[in-house]
Amino acid sequence: MQEVNPKQTTRAYAFETWMKAPMPMVTFFKTLDVTRLTKISHRQKDLKFNMLMCYCIGKAATAVKEFYMLPVNGKLMLYDNLAVNTIVANRNGEINSCDIPFSDNLQIFSKDYLQLTKSASENCTNHDLPDSMVIGTSALAQYDIDGAVGMYSGIFNNPFLIWGKYRRHWLKTTLTVSFQFHHTQMDGAHAARFLDKLQKEINCLSL
Repeated sequence: MQEVNPKQTTRAYAFETWMKAPMPMVTFFKTLDVTRLTKISHRQKDLKFNMLMCYCIGKAATAVKEFYMLPVNGKLMLYDNLAVNTIVANRNGEINSCDIPFSDNLQIFSKDYLQLTKSASENCTNHDLPDSMVIGTSALAQYDIDGAVGMYSGIFNNPFLIWGKYRRHWLKTTLTVSFQFHHTQMDGAHAARFLDKLQKEINCLSL
């Protein structure tokens, strides 16, 4: 992770325009076809649906260079790697935050996911990767919701995805996700391309 001069990046105009805006976050909604992920997770019990979603999110994000830059404390930071965060229910009935380093290798990512989320749950501690550009996620898998808009705290500017229970139809299974991002980090076209890429990664996920 290193600080970069915004004027020497493609985000120069966005940094000047949105960095000090009172509400710089933008939220998109998209309904994804997650039929393939549900089939894989049902067929292979060790490959959890939420883990597969997080993997596809990380995989899609690697194809969008804007994900590697993030405004932090008024500065534009450039990262070498990505991580995907998930919220974990701990043994005390509360929640903890868990960052999983993204690996292009599904088996490695799945192993890290299971190990780190288990540790966070059992020890009731967060697992943070401050040197990675972290994509936040929150899965309310037991609830049937139409969408959610994340809170902007003014502290964390990381992109964030939220989803609820997936919905079964006659021939497919769908999942509505919300994607919140800081306008300094990316424009609407970048966000839309990421969501399209996410659908493609889900469709072509191979084991």
